[in-house]
Order: sequence, then structure tokens, then C-alpha cells
Amino acid sequence: MIEDGTGLFTIGELARATGLSVRTIRYWSDEGALPPVGRSAGGYRLYDAASVARLELVRTLRELGLGLSDVHRVLTGETTVAQVAAAHVKALDAQIGSLRVTRAVLSTVARRGSTVEEMTLMHKLARLSAAERARIVEDFMTEIFEGIDTADPDIRRRLRFGAAELPEDPTPEQVDAWVELAELIQDPDFRRLMRRMIEFNAADRGPDVPPGTSLWFMSRLVQLAGEALRRGVAPEAPEAEDVLREVLGDADRAAVLERLTAAANDRVARYRELSAAVNGVECPSAHREEFAWVVAALRVRAGR
Repeated sequence: MIEDGTGLFTIGELARATGLSVRTIRYWSDEGALPPVGRSAGGYRLYDAASVARLELVRTLRELGLGLSDVHRVLTGETTVAQVAAAHVKALDAQIGSLRVTRAVLSTVARRGSTVEEMTLMHKLARLSAAERARIVEDFMTEIFEGIDTADPDIRRRLRFGAAELPEDPTPEQVDAWVELAELIQDPDFRRLMRRMIEFNAADRGPDVPPGTSLWFMSRLVQLAGEALRRGVAPEAPEAEDVLREVLGDADRAAVLERLTAAANDRVARYRELSAAVNGVECPSAHREEFAWVVAALRVRAGR
């Protein structure tokens, strides 16, 4: 406090009293967050006791991450501390989410020993906004279902869940899986494969076929083929014909073979594995042995 009986402080005295640097106080003063209440005879800025309290508020708000423009709005009554705090909570949540994704990407890069190019791609895909990731999924769903109105709605729901959204707080494994999944569902060849599967599904259904019927067919196929495997029935054995007839009935076997070949594709199985990893759930069995048995049995009888 200057010794002139006014009870006013210079910037230097404020600095000593608060522990802030003269440079910081001067900058805040220049920006309008801490206007002086007067000037000394020598032209130095002077501040009063209210300025000390105001300075402590400015410091607190700055330490909480508020910019000087927000600080000024609070001090002038244009907004409240609560309103600004609420806005900054949202901003901090976004920053925290971004940092978590970055940390997960770096952990994955370190674990895999990725190249610079791989790291760049992983970071680009992982840092996509939720809206951008949703657009990738929506574009995938649109392309494989467009114009096919008779596909089983259960299949549509399962695929939409499968084309998973990266969680807000992902593990390195989930980031890794999401990046590979995002690459997969944007691949034109994979989209054509999935589109063909949807076309097969739609061809099986008429207007009166209830949802879930195609899933029931696959379950029945897995069950009967599994029983045949356990009994040691070879795909080329005569007994295999009875199993096929029970599973397929009078269906066109060539069409079924084409459909099952697509469904048993390794990339489709990988899609399921990645979807489960991103969603944090256990991957359902792909039943590769059962599908392979039926495909082999059909090929034997088709002369392939």
C-alpha cells in the first residue's frame, strides 16, 4: 500500500501481496479484467482493496481455464460464473474425451510397433467426431440396404449395432478394433460382399415372413451340422444327404451354397469380431466348422 493515506496499491505492491507477477497483472489490466481506480502523480496505475478481491477472482477463473473474454463477461455482469462454468464443463468433457482417444492411439501404436503411416491413419480415424463416425456407419448401412425393403429387420438392427460407435472412454484395444472396423466397412469389396448377403436374405423372405426367420434358419443349420460333426458324419457320406434335406428342404441348393459361402467369408467373421471388441461384448461363435461342413456337403453334391 502506498504511503499517501489513500489506501491504494501499485502493481508492484499487488504482485507482492498476491504472488502474481507484475507482468501478469499488467496484462490483465491492459485487457480490461482489472482496470485501475486511478493514477499516481508519477503516472503509475493504482488499485484499491476491491481490486485485490477482483484480482483473486480473475486468478481463480483463469486457473479454471477461462479465457479473458469470459472473465470480462463475468466481471461486467454479462453472464454468471455458473453459466460460464457449465459451458466450460462441456468443453472440458470434449477435451478429456479427445485426450483419452489420443492416449489410446499412442498405447496401440507403442504395443504394435506401428509405422508413421499407420499411426497417422489410426489417429485420423480415431479422432473423428461422433458425428463423422456416425456418417461412416450410416453410409455403410445405406449402401448395403438401399432399395432392399424385404430384408429381415432383425438383420438390419444387428448390423447397425455391429457397426459400432467408439466409446467415450475407449481402451487401446477398442481403438485398435474401431480403426480396423472403420477401414473394413469403407472398403468397396467388403460392402459388395455384405450387400450380396442382404440380397440373399431378402430373396428368402416374402411379405408374410416374420422377422427373425432367417436367423432361425441359421440356428437350425448350425444345430444339425453340429450334430453331424459330433457323430462323425463326413460331408461326402450318404448320411449327409439326410442332414441337408432336413436343413434345406426343397430350397435351391446352388443358391444356398452361394449364400453360405458369403456368410462364412473370413472378412465377415472378422467384422463380427471387431464389432464385439468395440462394443465391449463377447464375440459370438462364428460356427466356422458347422458352416464349412454344410458348404463341403453341398459342393460334393454339386460336383465341385
